[in-house]
Amino acid sequence: MVDFEQKEQYDFDDLLRIMEILRAPDGCMWDREQDHQSIRRNFIEETYEVCEAIDEQDADHLKEELGDVLLQVVFHTQMEKEKGVFDIGDVADGVCKKLIFRHPHIFGTVKVGSSAEILENWDALKRVEKHQETDTSALDSVARSLPGLIRAEKLQKKAAKVGFDWENAQGAFDKVSEEADELRRAMDGDGDAGEELGDLLFAVVNVARHLKVDPERALEKTCNKFISRFASMERQARDAGKTLSGLPLDELDALWERAKGEA
Repeated sequence: MVDFEQKEQYDFDDLLRIMEILRAPDGCMWDREQDHQSIRRNFIEETYEVCEAIDEQDADHLKEELGDVLLQVVFHTQMEKEKGVFDIGDVADGVCKKLIFRHPHIFGTVKVGSSAEILENWDALKRVEKHQETDTSALDSVARSLPGLIRAEKLQKKAAKVGFDWENAQGAFDKVSEEADELRRAMDGDGDAGEELGDLLFAVVNVARHLKVDPERALEKTCNKFISRFASMERQARDAGKTLSGLPLDELDALWERAKGEA
């Protein structure tokens, strides 16, 4: 039994102390066995769960999930503290300095007239801060671990800042047709289908960007719609005393069309 004060309300310092206890030589065996890589995916999953709570507009759920993300921050930081590299104070110091540096219109003498100017300044200051001396280095700074659609959109936005962009959504859409034709030829043996599929997805993201549509959210909505329509198909089959797996494709297609009509 660890000597730890039981409280009605805990604070951030308590969280730090709990993590130290869990990672101590006589602490939790599982927690002591973890490293950055072993819990990397946990961080990703917890972040997405925060996003889900935001979409649900559920404050209690959001509070819980933010706590889980905070735990991940503390967990990774504790590992580095044990090695004498940095601690939570260094993490807080770094982000405070970054915020002050990137908000010269608040903490300095820079004058701005719009949010657009603020974002322009932010990007310029970020490049200085990260020593991004070329436009390519700015592209290369986009995290490779981002979901593909989000990374593609961020790369395209950075390229657009130097004028490398379609004039409008129609130009971007025409590129989709071109890439679809190249994929079709690759499927017939003329080219790399995987590469051409990637090109097609990248082109679709370009269209979404010009239409000011978040491609990740658009795909998410389509996934949810697919589940809803699939549930309708299953319900229709069950009402007829059948199962989806026992139906031929033409009947499944008919159920799908009816499900589409319900939306």
